[in-house]
Amino acid sequence: MRPALQLKLSQHLALTPQLQQSIRLLQLSTLELNQELEKFLLENPLLEREDEDNFVPAPSSSSTSEREPAAEAGGEGEAGSSDEVRPNTDDEGWPGDGSPGTGSSGSGGSDEDGDYQDIQAATTSLSDHLIWQLGLTPLPDRDRMLVRVLIEALDEDGYLSQTLDELAEIMPPELEIEPEELQIALKHLQHFDPTGVGARNAQECLSLQLTALPADPVRDLALVIVRQHLELLAARDFARIKKLAGCDDDLLRAAHALIKGLNPRPGAQFAPLDARYIIPDVIVKKVRNQWRASINPDAYPRLRINRLYAEVLAGQRGSGLSGQLQEARWLIKNVQQRFDTIQRVSQTIVDRQRQFFEHGEVAMRPLVLREIADILGLHESTVSRVTTQKYMATPRGIFELKYFFGSHVATDTGGACSATAIRALIKQLVGAEDAKKPLSDSQIAEILGQQGIVVARRTIAKYREALNIPPVNLRKSL
Repeated sequence: MRPALQLKLSQHLALTPQLQQSIRLLQLSTLELNQELEKFLLENPLLEREDEDNFVPAPSSSSTSEREPAAEAGGEGEAGSSDEVRPNTDDEGWPGDGSPGTGSSGSGGSDEDGDYQDIQAATTSLSDHLIWQLGLTPLPDRDRMLVRVLIEALDEDGYLSQTLDELAEIMPPELEIEPEELQIALKHLQHFDPTGVGARNAQECLSLQLTALPADPVRDLALVIVRQHLELLAARDFARIKKLAGCDDDLLRAAHALIKGLNPRPGAQFAPLDARYIIPDVIVKKVRNQWRASINPDAYPRLRINRLYAEVLAGQRGSGLSGQLQEARWLIKNVQQRFDTIQRVSQTIVDRQRQFFEHGEVAMRPLVLREIADILGLHESTVSRVTTQKYMATPRGIFELKYFFGSHVATDTGGACSATAIRALIKQLVGAEDAKKPLSDSQIAEILGQQGIVVARRTIAKYREALNIPPVNLRKSL
């Protein structure tokens, strides 16, 4: 074949830097977005945050329903007459009356005091708490040293995971530590607060706590059950426990309640707090009998172009800062489009799931990403990015946007029921069941079948496990 040159025309989608930035900002969570913006603020002197004291939220100059996100429209078009990022908010706003689901309420100093107490309690570690008690205990120096060794060997739950023989082997040989000495030191440690600390297993931990209580028939039976029949209690084999312990139902019920009131992790209260706070991106409330979703102003970054630099650059051509000015405008526009898209998707979700906001989880309808994408004319991947790590504050609580999506289960009438609604029904049935005769998975499936919802037993088991509901044998009580 002879080589030849051919000219072909073809079309392909090119991801411009602005479009890439728009897609990246869209998939970030609120925390990640703020971190990204901080990096831009440090690198670009033309970009600055709006002064919060002088900032007044203003609605967008164009309707959000008429805008396309940068991920769909390729980021073309003007950002508006102002180089500032401002949220689209409803006139009514979100009432700061401490309503459920707001995430944070204007309750004054009570919440702050509670947070301070939690932080203050977590500043004292278990080791510090035990060493403080050791300092108040009259012991010989050698015993005091051994107790301290045991304290340092405790895990975060207050358990001694290593055996005394293992601890004796790793001690300096010149000390000539015997396991018997460590056993005495352990007895001293097990008398410290919190009760149960220094135990080597859950059985010993519960036994220490029961031994510290005043002796009576209930306490004595509980001690026998913990020391001899703990596995039977975990399996809720009450009939066999009654036979082996020689007790009646009332005494066993009281002993069971006493055991359930014990703390199997005595050191957990001293573990450092790992509080994670969520700032909802969207706030939902009912306005004139209509559920409306609006962007949370607290989650909206207030950005603008530095006017001093902009005025200087206006009279100069070819300045090195011109590129940074354009980048700042792109960023402001993309942030605006990000929240426009979040608001549009959120409002569509609210419209489709309005029965949930009225009646709760049992009224949740089946919903998939494709349905929202078709309504808004977006790509399914865009809806996926919008609903990931974005949160909605509602009167029923704070939910990730993905929470409102779920598969469907067919009904006898030819309709469909949401998997979320089925889980809510299972939770209701288990909550109302007779504790002496709890419902099996097959019985729950039959009850739902009577309501026209056809669900297999294994599906019920899967949903029950997702709700952290134990199986029927572990829900049975006296």
